[in-house]
Amino acid sequence: MRLYIVAGKRTDSVAHGFLPAAASLGLDVTLLTDRPWPEETVRCDVTDFRAIIDAVSRREAPAAIFSNSDHLQAPTALAAEYFGLPGKDWRAALRTKNKALMRRALGGVFAVELLPGQESPALADAPYPLVVKPREGVASEDVFLVRDAAELAARCREIWDRRPGALVAEEYLPGDLHTLETLNGRVLGGFRTTLSPPPHFIEERLDWAPPPYAGQVLDALRRLGVGFGACHTEYVVHEGRARIVEVNYRIIGDHCDFLLGELLGAPVFAWVLRAHLGEPVPEPPAATGHAAVDSVIADRSGTLTTAPGRQEFEDDGVRVAYWPVRAAGDVIERSRTNRDYLGTIRAVGPDAARVDAAIRRFRARHRWEIDA
Repeated sequence: MRLYIVAGKRTDSVAHGFLPAAASLGLDVTLLTDRPWPEETVRCDVTDFRAIIDAVSRREAPAAIFSNSDHLQAPTALAAEYFGLPGKDWRAALRTKNKALMRRALGGVFAVELLPGQESPALADAPYPLVVKPREGVASEDVFLVRDAAELAARCREIWDRRPGALVAEEYLPGDLHTLETLNGRVLGGFRTTLSPPPHFIEERLDWAPPPYAGQVLDALRRLGVGFGACHTEYVVHEGRARIVEVNYRIIGDHCDFLLGELLGAPVFAWVLRAHLGEPVPEPPAATGHAAVDSVIADRSGTLTTAPGRQEFEDDGVRVAYWPVRAAGDVIERSRTNRDYLGTIRAVGPDAARVDAAIRRFRARHRWEIDA
């Protein structure tokens, strides 16, 4: 059976997760991409569903068409629908990627879409503080907390100087930040997220935690049309209420997907592909123990001169894995976003105390140095 993976840049999730999972399922894989990969690929404008359909139609008939990219869910869903394959509703894929559409669909949160050069009189009386963000952004890029109309205008100009696309300004949602990880609408688990101080929103650490008010989040996802394949949802809990911050209609990233599979003791990458093949997905097992992903984050721009390499080992009953995102010699342009990750420390153990201690010991043994 032939699996077509629609991809942008090369990621660990695809290279070390979905490609090995496809091999374990006996699938032949064709990679469609518009970026350079070391693997054999077929060049294609992956942002255009018509180009994907054309590329697939010239080759072996597909058993599944799949993407793990935030940006490519809608065109991939349209291509899968064209060939009559299981897949996501393209409307839901578009609705979750476009934050303005998502807010309109869910309601209950003040949100205004802003276009370059456009001013909205509604923002004069907006419920500040607001969060301004790119309408189709990822990785906390150009996401800022703003306290008043003047600060909002200044941030918008600053963002538009870098990327002239639509923005969304929405009310700041207070509360504890959590994630809900689902597969075909069933809960796999969730993480509690530690963020950097405002006005930025860097995800510094994720700790495995039972997702509170998961039923409220699932209800919201159903209103968005989400229910097929993997989905990673970020939401805040405040005064007994769960409100969605962002929906990424794919498996969780930043190496948390590998942690998820390890903690559950389940082949989650293969399960995701099985869903796209139209096969039943097993009931998720209950996780035991504790797990966390702690991100090493650049604190300045410059050249990374010292950094540890990839390694996996056991420390006092805790399984630890360090996967670098950047290597010695890389030039770092600090952005105060998740793009500042130098690497991630994954740890799975019997309890939170031992996981925390193992992460502290790893950090104490290694250095990350950036020369300006």
